[in-house]
Amino acid sequence: MPLTLFYGVPEGCSFGTIVALEWSGAKYHLCRIEMPEVVSSEAFKRLNLVGETPSLMLPDGSIVSESMAILHHISVKARSKGLGFEPGLPEDDRLHQMLAFLNTSFFGAFSPLWYSFEHSLTPEAKQVLRDYGIRKVEKRHAQLEALLGDRKWLAGETKSLADAYFIGIARWNDFHQVVDRRKFPALNSLYERMLEDPAVRFAHAIEHQEPAQTSGGFQGHVGLEEALGQMKQAA
Repeated sequence: MPLTLFYGVPEGCSFGTIVALEWSGAKYHLCRIEMPEVVSSEAFKRLNLVGETPSLMLPDGSIVSESMAILHHISVKARSKGLGFEPGLPEDDRLHQMLAFLNTSFFGAFSPLWYSFEHSLTPEAKQVLRDYGIRKVEKRHAQLEALLGDRKWLAGETKSLADAYFIGIARWNDFHQVVDRRKFPALNSLYERMLEDPAVRFAHAIEHQEPAQTSGGFQGHVGLEEALGQMKQAA
């Protein structure tokens, strides 16, 4: 049985995991999870107790949740494709450093903007949250620009899963219309380069339900109930 990735829409951070799976060449299905309706449902919580995406169902029916755990799983399986590094190497340390920054500081900077967008608040409260979020996003962009330095890719000489995760979060800047990314030329160059990647184009088409051409091992979509049935059978 192929892998099954449960990805959240709209604008889910699981976007980067779709990119990573495409790069890995692994055979996989996708299961589309609408947020907040389906992701918070009792049906989805049968495979993810905290009601969040992404989650990855393995061929034996077991579930791996949380982006960092899923990306680590992919990197171990696809090390021969350059997506991961041997533990203990400086490149592996760099990869995990960048993933940690992206998953905490960079991701978290957008939290006030998402809260303002998703909740009914007074105009004054929305503006306070938005102003706070903008300052955080600008700060994290500046820090990531410094961390990238003169490198072409976040973790080293070639693209890695850090770049896949980066594009899934960095696009939130466009959704919320926060900062002019051109103020950060190294990051802007990375972002523009990633937009041209076939796996990124594929993930965007999948998310927007447009015709999508896989460059990896995509085997089609499955429904949530079908996926839950597969999990039960495998168990």
